[in-house]
Amino acid sequence: MLHFNKLNLNYVLKLRLYLKMERNYQSDSVFGYRKVIRPEFNVPAHHLENRSNKSKLYQLIRAYRKYGHKYAYTNSFIPSPSREKSELDPSRYGLNDLTQTFTMGEGLLQLPSNAISLKYILNFLNDTYCKFISAEFDYLESEEEKEWFALKMEKLQSEEISNEAKRRMVWLLVESQAFDDFLAKKFSSVKRYGGEGAETMMVFFDEVLQLAAKEPLEQLVVAMPHRGRLNVLTGVLNYHPAEIFHKLKGNQDFPDGYHCTGDVLSHIVSSTDISISNKLLHVSVLRNPSHLEAVNPVSMGKTRAKQLVCKDGAYGNLNWGEKVMNIQVHGDAAFVGQGVNQETLAMSAVPHFEVGGTLHLIVNNQLGFTTPGDRGRSSRYCSDLAKMIAAPVVHVNGDHPEEVLKATRLAFAYQRLFRRDVVVNLNCFRRRGHNEMDDPTFTNPEIYSVINSRRSVPDMYAEKLINERTMSEQECLNICKEQVDFLNEELKNSEHWLPRDIYFHGNWMGFSQPNHSVTVWDSGIEVELLTFVGRNSVKYPQNFDIHPTVLRGHVTNRLSRVEEGARLDWSTAEALALGSLIFQGFNVRLSGQDVGRGTFSQRHAMFVDQTTSNIFIPLNHMQPHQKAFLELANSILSEEAVLGFEYGMSLESPHNLIIWEAQFGDFFNGAQIIFDTFISSGEAKWIYQSGLVVLLPHGYDGAGPEHSSARIERFLQLSDSKEDQVDGDNVNMDICQPSTPAQYFHLLRRQMLRNYRKPLIVFTPKILLRAPECVSKFSDMQKGTCFKPVLGDITVNPPAVKRVILTSGKHYYSLVKARENLGDNTTAIVRVECYCPFPTGELMLEIKKYPNAQSYIWCQEEPQNMGAWTFMKRRFENLLGRPLKYCGRSTQASPAVAVAFLHKQQEIEILTKPFVM
Repeated sequence: MLHFNKLNLNYVLKLRLYLKMERNYQSDSVFGYRKVIRPEFNVPAHHLENRSNKSKLYQLIRAYRKYGHKYAYTNSFIPSPSREKSELDPSRYGLNDLTQTFTMGEGLLQLPSNAISLKYILNFLNDTYCKFISAEFDYLESEEEKEWFALKMEKLQSEEISNEAKRRMVWLLVESQAFDDFLAKKFSSVKRYGGEGAETMMVFFDEVLQLAAKEPLEQLVVAMPHRGRLNVLTGVLNYHPAEIFHKLKGNQDFPDGYHCTGDVLSHIVSSTDISISNKLLHVSVLRNPSHLEAVNPVSMGKTRAKQLVCKDGAYGNLNWGEKVMNIQVHGDAAFVGQGVNQETLAMSAVPHFEVGGTLHLIVNNQLGFTTPGDRGRSSRYCSDLAKMIAAPVVHVNGDHPEEVLKATRLAFAYQRLFRRDVVVNLNCFRRRGHNEMDDPTFTNPEIYSVINSRRSVPDMYAEKLINERTMSEQECLNICKEQVDFLNEELKNSEHWLPRDIYFHGNWMGFSQPNHSVTVWDSGIEVELLTFVGRNSVKYPQNFDIHPTVLRGHVTNRLSRVEEGARLDWSTAEALALGSLIFQGFNVRLSGQDVGRGTFSQRHAMFVDQTTSNIFIPLNHMQPHQKAFLELANSILSEEAVLGFEYGMSLESPHNLIIWEAQFGDFFNGAQIIFDTFISSGEAKWIYQSGLVVLLPHGYDGAGPEHSSARIERFLQLSDSKEDQVDGDNVNMDICQPSTPAQYFHLLRRQMLRNYRKPLIVFTPKILLRAPECVSKFSDMQKGTCFKPVLGDITVNPPAVKRVILTSGKHYYSLVKARENLGDNTTAIVRVECYCPFPTGELMLEIKKYPNAQSYIWCQEEPQNMGAWTFMKRRFENLLGRPLKYCGRSTQASPAVAVAFLHKQQEIEILTKPFVM
């Protein structure tokens, strides 16, 4: 038998409270987080009593709600779903007489309360759950949501659709079809990724816009793939076909005067104001790479950044998503197959990443490039991934526009009420292959024999309305003719089309692309402000139970350093940089795994009360009525989705400093797609500037292959630095490895002071975080100081120098110690703090100090086929005209060894050899 003393009982009660928490902090006052408490929901007692009294009937109803989707006519390729071993057989529930009557009462079905036969009830259930719309919602965690969804589903079929709405739908469908036909005739040899077979996605988009206009919503942020993109842009988002035709003819789609290489047609975007019922709704469609699903977390980040500007959610006093809503469109094969979707869904309700739920549309072609659905996944539906976050799924047959309209209304209403993700699975087909140049019959002859023999959705729906006498045949023909006439006129206009200058407006007013020159920015601040920020960075409330180790090793230590104005370590310099930017009105967001504490327990930017678990962030309480804040976003164990999210945050406003830190430098591997297709090339392709800062802990400490190297070589390869020309500020990204806290301080501050934005990749240290030699002074950070791309050697007599070793980062300190041990006074050690832009001018000035130098050596910790060696050699020799020798580990397949004596042996060699070369 267990016995609990008072202390144990308190612990058990706290643990029970913790386990009941639903993604809630203990604290309510953390910037970027606000606890939302829903009123308690209980099914009315008389509903439960009625269900109990008619338990057999209620079991049958529950079966339809749970299993009806399996037998629904939502797939146009399978006209009659199998009914074998049906969970919907009433005899399973003891109901054998179809003439038996029931009085409904409340809590069962939305049917009249008079006596109704079982046959009538079955017809109603089949029409509701097994026709052209079905839904999966029985797994929802909230009873309130399940009850709401059942109620809405059972009212859906009785919902009237006005003739005006029907006419609008046929107009949308016929115009979309005419647009695809026009492109096929005029640009037959160009990939267009048309909407043929999925035209009803136009109904989805149009209805979302109509519904959004009736809400407090002000902005929609949309991520979508190639399929039907041009149809949506021109059909509902005000995009000029002339601009598309201009691009299709091989012309550039950006104005003269910008440094831009452009992107393919299927990645174009629209950012436009839609006027609906005298209300303006701004819609932003994001640029995407061909790694289509990678744009989804980016769209969420941009949504959240807009919410920050609008004071939406925890940034103000509104519910999440009150003013800004996220919409994501997916392909069926990509949604279920791409891991970024799992990561994105996993973080969708996590504090600091929530956006108030996303409305998802899967354009379900039932076919990947050449892969049928049954070989593209292991689950029944391509939408099954949504079940991991208990998001409801509405399946709808894309052959039936009116059902698509109803499905859209249902999903939109759920998202607005519960502010959670919801998925519409639009079952349709792809008329052509993956693109118009592809022949899909090579690999899928049976599917395409069905597709090629069937009529188009617009034609079928137009015929339906003609038969209903909702429209005349002539009216339908007129829609097509007017669209073709309009497109022909736009085609003529494309001859004289001038790309619109849509860049550097709004939040980006005053910013521009930098020139091919190098600018220096005074990023220092007054000593008084340094002292003020330093003190406040570790200040906490009275009666706050701070961890004793944090108090002793972090708070007390920092206060003494700040008072001294010297021995400032890495985390202190970071706090001074971030705190001073916040003081100046810039919001700062630091994201990544365990960033609040820091991977190496060095940051402690947030304190956790050891009694209450309340969180306190000192930099958010520096002064009364503070205007800007630090948001600490401790993320899920994800790289691709989280980094994509932060990139999206950085796109919205240049006045927010967005930082992502990898737990270890090589963790960026998991986000390589984001680096390749967004961060390194976003400005070149789309003129999208981003001031995102990426922190990658790097250094060879004997930890083995995985956590030693941040793969410097990969980022240098991604840079557009020239081998035979002097770089300017207009490189695609800044890549730096600062060796002092002050240098790091200046990099962070400079990022927000310049009149342009560039991604900043920083290789940060690990053991140097606490090394007594790696410190700085207030005088290194005060007004009039700046980041220095090259740090020269001030400890040597320049005329006596025979050898110049160039190095970077942590390795500098090891070389200095080795030089001291050797008693060498003829070797200078120069630190290259910035790789890109390559500091040609600074290096030239530095090596000129040594007129008698006979050899120049690049010394690095990394193997010869890694690190900065090949990058440095070509530029040093081409631009500075001197041969450069190599000293470092020999070529390896793995970044580092995992045997202690081998690591030590290599370390001794690379610290001895450069002094005898």
